[in-house]
Amino acid sequence: MKLSRYILKYWYAYLLALICIITAVSLDMLSPQVTKRVIDDVIIDRDIELLPKLLLLIFIIGIGRFIFQYLKELIFDLVSSKISVKIRKDLFVHIQSLSLSFFDKNNTGELMSRVKDDVDRIWAGSNYISMLIIEVTIHTGIALYCMYNISPRLAIIPSVVLPIMGALAIFMENKLGKVYEAVSEESAQLNLVAQENLSGVRTVKAFAREKYEINKFLSHNKKYYELNMKQSKVFIKYYPYFQFVTKLLPLVTIVIGGLQVIDGKMSLGSLAAFTEYSSNIVWPMEMLGWLSNEFAAAVASSKRIKKIYEQKPEITDPANPVVLDKVEGNIRFDKVCFNLDGKSILSDISFNLEAGKTIGIMGATGAGKSSIINLLQRFYDTSEGEIYLDGVNIKNLSLKQLRESISPVTQDVFLFSDTINENIKMGKKHLVKHDEVTQAAKYAQAHEFIDRMNDGYETIVGERGVGLSGGQKQRISIARALAKKAPVLVLDDSTSALDMETEHLIQKALADIASTKIIIAHRISAVRYADEIIILEDGRITERGTHESLLQQKGYYYKTFMAQYGDFKELQNEQKQLNKKEAEICL
Repeated sequence: MKLSRYILKYWYAYLLALICIITAVSLDMLSPQVTKRVIDDVIIDRDIELLPKLLLLIFIIGIGRFIFQYLKELIFDLVSSKISVKIRKDLFVHIQSLSLSFFDKNNTGELMSRVKDDVDRIWAGSNYISMLIIEVTIHTGIALYCMYNISPRLAIIPSVVLPIMGALAIFMENKLGKVYEAVSEESAQLNLVAQENLSGVRTVKAFAREKYEINKFLSHNKKYYELNMKQSKVFIKYYPYFQFVTKLLPLVTIVIGGLQVIDGKMSLGSLAAFTEYSSNIVWPMEMLGWLSNEFAAAVASSKRIKKIYEQKPEITDPANPVVLDKVEGNIRFDKVCFNLDGKSILSDISFNLEAGKTIGIMGATGAGKSSIINLLQRFYDTSEGEIYLDGVNIKNLSLKQLRESISPVTQDVFLFSDTINENIKMGKKHLVKHDEVTQAAKYAQAHEFIDRMNDGYETIVGERGVGLSGGQKQRISIARALAKKAPVLVLDDSTSALDMETEHLIQKALADIASTKIIIAHRISAVRYADEIIILEDGRITERGTHESLLQQKGYYYKTFMAQYGDFKELQNEQKQLNKKEAEICL
């Protein structure tokens, strides 16, 4: 990100603002000249007729300064606001374009600080900070020019003092810049801790960890406080020098200038004008420290945002993507391997899923089941092997068409703080009709509980669906996937929070949907009717087949089946034996 690119876009506005600054400052510098005329011509030379004209000139100068100062501030506010909005938008769009690997390594709190706090500091830097820096520079330059015109010898004093103050301001800025970096990083950590605790407040309370989390927050808060105090100490250490010089300079000017007036080398009006200029040059020096402080913050924020822009998405669209006229949903994995951070996640995964068919995937936690879905949606790319959709390598498809063709229900259900209707539509307000939302909810067995709510489908769910049970959130998530009407439907442990009866009803409804289905589950009931079931163990396929053939293999699938249905089978056998004995007695 180059800030200059945004500024140059509005060069004409900044040029107009610059003209307003020069005009306003010039009018301001004209006031001491009027004061000089009042003292020398009106008071000393007693030219009373000149007084009304000079007073009118003072009034015109005041009105002019008011108008041009107002225009200057208005232009800077408008332009800097537009720039900050554009920077924030571009930054958010860039973050959205980054691959999941970026989010695996960067926490939410830090990214929130970049999007909010750092952009705000850049806004300040491109607004009143830069405006004041320009004004201070022009003000100082014109004031020095006027002072040299009045008394070159007397003007040497501020000419010597100003470079010293400038060097001190730069030195202080360097000190502050290092502290600012640490303050910003700690601010991001503080945001992260607060965000995690507020999002997981129910977990915190459930485990009675309030005291621990408060201490954790306080430790970061204390560090943030200490860094701010360190910053303040730097500022306080050097700022008194500015205040001392700004108070001393007018005093020295009056003393030395007064001697020149006594010797007849300078008029009293000229001394008054020079003193007024020296007072006018005081406030720029007083502001040097503060401006350096704020400008250092803006520069540090710009550098942090630039680091994010240096991150490039690992998953990108091909230069000339293949466009499928219609996605049927035929999926093929060909010897797929996947490594992440040097660790093997999947090895030699191959299967062919015809359009409209269903495949079930089972395995222990961490076996790599969800990684198959992540690869299919190109959240990550395969380390080896290829994945095909309707015979086309997914790397040759646009990300938009690929991901629009897949409708996932993830195990980590996420609902936005919006209405149920909008959560099911997932932002496609004008593409999904209400009757389609209702139908999807009925398939997902969510219509009844939604209909019982006070506002029905317009009920606003809280953050991440707070207020809804786990099963209700899962059913809304399933309805969202069904409303998308994608050719490929992915159910990743999507019924884990549902009772057996509701799960059965959903599976019965899903059987009527023509989409290609990938069902990842731990329950046998979720996959038993799949056309093919594969078992993953340590990222490899160790078993594959139908429900009946896998039971005969007496492997992982059979053990899982017995663990879930063993007691029920024994009860069935006992009942059969009992029925057989009763039949024999009757005979």
